[in-house]
Amino acid sequence: MEVLILAGVLVALAVALAFTSIVVVRQGYEYTLERLGKYTQTLRPGFSLIIPFIDRVGCRVNMMEQVLDIPTQEIITRDNAVVAVDGVVFYQVLDAAKAAYEVANLTGAITALTQTNLRTVMGSLDLDESLSKRDEINARLLDVIDHATAPWGVKVTRVEVRDIQPPADIANAMARQMKAEREKRAVTLEAEGLRAAAILRAEGEKQAQILEAEGRREAAFADAEARERAAQAEAEATRLVSSAIAAGDLQAINYFVAQKYVEALSQFAASPNAKTIFMPLEATSIVGTVGGIQELVKSLGERPGTVQLPASVPAAGRTPAPVRER
Repeated sequence: MEVLILAGVLVALAVALAFTSIVVVRQGYEYTLERLGKYTQTLRPGFSLIIPFIDRVGCRVNMMEQVLDIPTQEIITRDNAVVAVDGVVFYQVLDAAKAAYEVANLTGAITALTQTNLRTVMGSLDLDESLSKRDEINARLLDVIDHATAPWGVKVTRVEVRDIQPPADIANAMARQMKAEREKRAVTLEAEGLRAAAILRAEGEKQAQILEAEGRREAAFADAEARERAAQAEAEATRLVSSAIAAGDLQAINYFVAQKYVEALSQFAASPNAKTIFMPLEATSIVGTVGGIQELVKSLGERPGTVQLPASVPAAGRTPAPVRER
C-alpha cells in the first residue's frame, strides 16, 4: 500500500515537472526567460522546454504594432494662445529583452515622452502655424520620439496630432476672419468677372465698328466707281454732242439744251413739299422743244455716219428707235 502511494506521488510529481518545463509562446508575442532571476534568453513563438523551478518566464512582450493614445493637454503657443491638443502614437517592439529590462513602464514612458516633445514643438509655432502645419509637427515628433525610444528596443512608426482645439473666443474670431476672407474673394471674383465681361463687350464693339467701317469703305469705293462710270458716260455724251456741234449741226445744240430743260422741270415736279408749281411763260414751249428733239432724232437717223445719242431723254410719246449707220 505504501508502495502504491509512493508511486502515485512520483507520477504526479513527474507530470507536474513536465507541465512546468513546457512553455508555449503564442504568435505575435515573445517571452523573456530568467534563470535564478537573471535574463538568459528570449523564447520565440512556438514550443519551448525550460528547467522547472530554476527557469521561469519573466515578461510576456507583445511584438505586434500597437496604438497608444496620448491624453489631451493644454499647450501655450508662441503667440500666447492656449490650445488643447491630443494625439496618437503607433509603435512596435523590436527587441523584447530591451523593452522588458531597459524601461520600467514602456507605455507610460512613451506617453510622457510624446507629451513633452509635443509641448516643445507646438510651443515654438504660432496658432495659425499649429493649425496649418500638422505634417511638419508630426514629422518632427516622429524623428525625436523614434530616436529617444531606440534604446528601449522600440520602433515608432507614426505620430499623429489628432485634435487641436483653440479657445472659444479665438475660434469665433477665426470663423469671422474666414467669413470675411471668403466674402472678399467672392467680391474679387465678381469684379474680375465684370471686368472680363466689359473687356469682351468692348472687343465686340470694336470688331463691329471695324466691320462697319470696312463696309462703309467698300460702299464708298462702289459709289465712287459708279460716279466715275456716270461721269465717263456724261463726258462721252458731251464729246459726241460737241462733235456734232463742231460738224455744224445746230440741232445737237437744241437737243442738249432741251435735255437740261427737261431735267430741271422733273426736279420741280419731284419736290415733296410742292403742291402747286408756278411755271414761267416760256414753259409752254416745252411741247415744241420735245417736238424739236423728235425731229432731231429723225434727222440723225437719216444722216449717214451720225453717232447715236444717249437714250436718257425719250421722244415725246414714244421710245426712240435705234439709229443705224448706212
